[in-house]
Amino acid sequence: MSQTQQINPRVLAWARETAGFTVEEAAEKLALGNTERVSAAEKLFALEAGQKAPTYSQLLKAASVYKRPLIAFYMANPPREEERSEDFRTVGAAVSRREAGLLEALIRDVKARQQIVRSMLEDEDEAVRLPFVSSASIKQTTSLVSNAIRTTLAITEADQRTAKGPDRLFALLRSAAERIGVFVLLLGDMGSPQSAISEQVFRGFAIADDVAPFVVINDRDARTARSFTLIHELAHLWIGAGGVSGPVSQASTNSIERFCNDVAGEFLLPSQALESRFDLSDADAETVLQATQHLAQEWNVSQALVTYRFARKRWISDAAAGEVFALLATRWRREREKSREDQADAGGPSYYVVRRSRLGTALLNVVRRGLQSDALTHTRAAKVLGVNPVSVGPLLLGPKRAA
Repeated sequence: MSQTQQINPRVLAWARETAGFTVEEAAEKLALGNTERVSAAEKLFALEAGQKAPTYSQLLKAASVYKRPLIAFYMANPPREEERSEDFRTVGAAVSRREAGLLEALIRDVKARQQIVRSMLEDEDEAVRLPFVSSASIKQTTSLVSNAIRTTLAITEADQRTAKGPDRLFALLRSAAERIGVFVLLLGDMGSPQSAISEQVFRGFAIADDVAPFVVINDRDARTARSFTLIHELAHLWIGAGGVSGPVSQASTNSIERFCNDVAGEFLLPSQALESRFDLSDADAETVLQATQHLAQEWNVSQALVTYRFARKRWISDAAAGEVFALLATRWRREREKSREDQADAGGPSYYVVRRSRLGTALLNVVRRGLQSDALTHTRAAKVLGVNPVSVGPLLLGPKRAA
């Protein structure tokens, strides 16, 4: 039997809570097991209450499940909340402790993946310093930064308008971002539907590294919102500031978020497309919805983006904008539920097809190269891809495309 470890039980509870698990969920993942006299959840509660000390093997399992280094469990006390990275604070309004914990766990997980990729690129002499990371400043105009992103991506306004729908536009922008060295992932949970993170908690975040920059987009969000989130996060890379982005609404009080929103707005719906002044100062929400529909279709963007641009130009009132955002969010949730019902009836794509789409071509290709050159073990490859080691082979058997 493993020797028990003397730790502060509050640290054990903190690790679980910030990983986003309830006692019942964590107890199951820790494989504590039920008996006739006591449940697995009760066993974990006893450990967190200090009524019983954990064994070394239990701490090893907790480190794996909670995505924490083993040494973290030997801290004298849990860290204060304000000691978290300022860049990655949750930007939503009322976020539950569970949701905040899930987001923190996702960010930690992605950071660990990013570090493996960066180390592999450096070890294989593939590391190239990307000049666009930290090349801009929020003191510059949004149009200047937007044009810099456009030039680097080599995407014209004509390309955007002829993309034939928001999905095609996002695919075009994602391919261009991956081509210049950005890893773009679609992740909205920690590997299971039970750990899903709402789009109200985060829409995306960026790791502004100049060798292996990562952009994560919440795939639980509306598909029409993905292009905006991607350009928003690219703006974070350009100014060298990682961070979490939340729902598009009236101008954010956070200067960096507001700047990145405005850069994305300028990129996706350029000022020249708004040369004609829309006099909607007294318009109600339904009128604004009608006015934004044509522009959204013409530029393959969401009506929320057009509404945001109108609000920033003071063409519509804050009250009308807020009502439109709420109506669009309600509409999207209805459409999402309908889509889920349709997929349940018809069946969806295979696990590997979905996983490849989420991970992106750039990440799949770099893992393939790492395995072929022995720079990555199967275990580390599985960590980067977020799958079990046995799934690495089938996952990488998919179509190979140029990085």
